[in-house]
Amino acid sequence: MRKNLRCKEKKKIRRALLFFGGIIVLIGGADAAGNLLQENPEKLLTEYMAHIEQKEYEEMYEMTDTDGQSPEQKQHFIERNSRIYEGIGIKNLKLSNITEKKNKGKMKSVFYTVSFETEAGKVEFDNQANFVRCKEGYKLLWQDSMIYPTLTETDKVQVSVLKAKRGQILDRNGKHLAGQGRAVSVGVVPGKLEEHSLEDLAALLDTDIENIENKLEADWVKDGFFVPVATLQKIHEIDRMKIETNEEMMKEYERQRQMKEIPGVQFSDIEIRTYDMGEAAAHLAGYVQAVTAEDLEKHPNEGYRSDSVIGRSGMEGLYEKELKGNDGCEIWIIDKTGEKKEKIAGITKEDGKDIRLTIDSELQMQLYEQFKEDEGCSVAMDPYTGEILALVSTPSYDNNDFVRGMSEEQWDTLNENKKRPLYNRFRQIWCPGSVFKPVVAGIGMKEGILDPNEDFGNEGLSWQKDSSWGNYQVTTLHEYEPVILKNALIYSDNIYFAKVALRTGAERLEKSLEQLGFNQKLPFEIEMVQSQYSNTEHIETEIQLADSGYGQGQILVNPVHLASIYSAFLNGGNMIKPYLLYEEKQESEIWIPEAFSQEASAEILEGLKGVINDPGGTGYGACREDILLAGKTGTAELKAAKEDHTGTEIGWFAVFTADKNVERPILILSMAENVKDTGGSGYVVKKDKAVLDQYFSMQK
Repeated sequence: MRKNLRCKEKKKIRRALLFFGGIIVLIGGADAAGNLLQENPEKLLTEYMAHIEQKEYEEMYEMTDTDGQSPEQKQHFIERNSRIYEGIGIKNLKLSNITEKKNKGKMKSVFYTVSFETEAGKVEFDNQANFVRCKEGYKLLWQDSMIYPTLTETDKVQVSVLKAKRGQILDRNGKHLAGQGRAVSVGVVPGKLEEHSLEDLAALLDTDIENIENKLEADWVKDGFFVPVATLQKIHEIDRMKIETNEEMMKEYERQRQMKEIPGVQFSDIEIRTYDMGEAAAHLAGYVQAVTAEDLEKHPNEGYRSDSVIGRSGMEGLYEKELKGNDGCEIWIIDKTGEKKEKIAGITKEDGKDIRLTIDSELQMQLYEQFKEDEGCSVAMDPYTGEILALVSTPSYDNNDFVRGMSEEQWDTLNENKKRPLYNRFRQIWCPGSVFKPVVAGIGMKEGILDPNEDFGNEGLSWQKDSSWGNYQVTTLHEYEPVILKNALIYSDNIYFAKVALRTGAERLEKSLEQLGFNQKLPFEIEMVQSQYSNTEHIETEIQLADSGYGQGQILVNPVHLASIYSAFLNGGNMIKPYLLYEEKQESEIWIPEAFSQEASAEILEGLKGVINDPGGTGYGACREDILLAGKTGTAELKAAKEDHTGTEIGWFAVFTADKNVERPILILSMAENVKDTGGSGYVVKKDKAVLDQYFSMQK
């Protein structure tokens, strides 16, 4: 019995010894694996290099021969490697052609080829790493040449960004809509400030003193440093001396003069994106702003940096890729004397391309000046080539403010303005009113249901199809005879065109409008809201159909689209494609061929000549003796119901040169909101006439 117990105890002891022995073997195996790595310089080199992209500089240091090294030397190693590798933007590091050579004693050398990408392009070179055997295994003998073969401990690595010049936005004559200009950077030198300096500066800048103090708390700020706090318009002395200098410029000059007298405040000239036409072309040119973290995330590997700008709207946004260009970059080794020793890598900068538009700046400015207080828009076009000569949205804003920086109060003022100066009206769709009547006439003749010489009969000033319309009446402003197409256009007869629409029928009118580009994208550089004939899929009722005939109902048209439709009346029925990018050889491109028949175009053109040149015509106010004009007025009523007398009105005027041989052919389409108490479409006629007077005077 006792013998059996001893046997069992011996077996337990044996099992325990085997178990603990296994642990010893496992531990020994782990040590052996570590030693295996430390005994293999090639693998050590590979591991060392893998730490670089991970920014594991302490791990790199531990792989070097640190005998006799001080904490300061460790810190120097970490700082030097991190500053250089992160400064050049290293990524995709790869090793190849690795070979090992045993030297005398405890030394081994590993020869290799390393390649990696940097901010300045790809870098590749052959190098050598030396290892020394220590009691733990091999350790790397680190030298600065591990970073780059010719780099010494007294050298520095310099990364230089070569900023690409942003392309200009030019008008057809080469005048700047957007380009590089000068501005004033207002800053403070902390060491020179006196007790009330910041308070006085904040008051003149119309900002909180805390905003300035926050900028002074940045880590880099020192007593003698210039700390920028605002960017202002540069007022040239020659501008100030001009007799016609405006009051606002004089106020700005005086404000800046007072700032300069504040102790510790300094001015510095800087280069900045500027917009010479300001409010007159803000919606067209757009503006740039500094990139945000979101921009950098949205546009990776596109060359944007934290100090880059990006186009936010208008042409600046639309042609961002072309305007932006590509920054260059160079990586140099700089010796201890500050001289360039060797270029490691380099990418040549590519300046952005200039964008030249078909816009006529003088015409753009004239239209803006006439309508700047109104809520509206204007399109000017060469009706034969399709060149857009002006695109104006009013009221507007100064796009320079977005570059120089706006105070919170300025931003709130813009956003809360009831006239919505930030709203781009020429991109939208609007109720056209009577300027739509020629379109309905063209459809009617093309479909064969309208004879331009047919007398529709005098219905008086109000009419309804039958009693099924209830109390609803189509009203008009003039009685005349005979009631034929030409006279209906001259007197802008709502009843006549309501009848034409009813004859055409909803299905046929919808189909015809779609053939004219409704419910489809306008083939134009700027994306416009699509014109429509109904808020639903179809014209739903007979009354809606009748109202559509004179540009009411639910008809909504984009101004550029409508200008293109009008071009058909001068081009034998073909609609010309509008375009904005300037071409040296001006050739028209037909967007929609045979939009109307040649006969219809000719008949409608005669009627539109009468609108301007007949004393009874609604556009007679624009009549000229020297140049034959044609066109159409329109007043669109915006109200909840026919009986509503509180609604507002939109005034329209489409006017164009009717003679193809005129020196400077032009078509202008202007729209102004809220004209009910200012003369309706006559208000717009008066303003467009003033623009045309200036436009034609320039060709004499």
